[in-house]
Amino acid sequence: MRLFEGTPWDRPPRCERCGELEADCECPPPPKQWLAPEKQQARLRVEKRKKGKVVTVIAGLSPEESDLPSLLARLKDTCGAGGAVKDEALELQGRHLERVRDVLVQMGYRVV
Repeated sequence: MRLFEGTPWDRPPRCERCGELEADCECPPPPKQWLAPEKQQARLRVEKRKKGKVVTVIAGLSPEESDLPSLLARLKDTCGAGGAVKDEALELQGRHLERVRDVLVQMGYRVV
């Protein structure tokens, strides 16, 4: 007799939607739920990098609850600058504090 025989831990896991074994299930994954912009707070700052380069940093947004790549794409288009997602923060090349603040407030984010 096995230790967990006949208990839920002895049975193979099943899909909650279709009831099939998880290995045989063909259900599509559930859609990602993003946190509303009104419930998030963005912190803006300007940093000076090597060789005098200036970068606008948007921090405080959760990467698990926000679509950071699409937000970065919108900010890059608005500012006409390059940028990247680094260390759970968005970085835009150049000093774009006011423009970024206006776009984020328009989208519904709380900006500090």
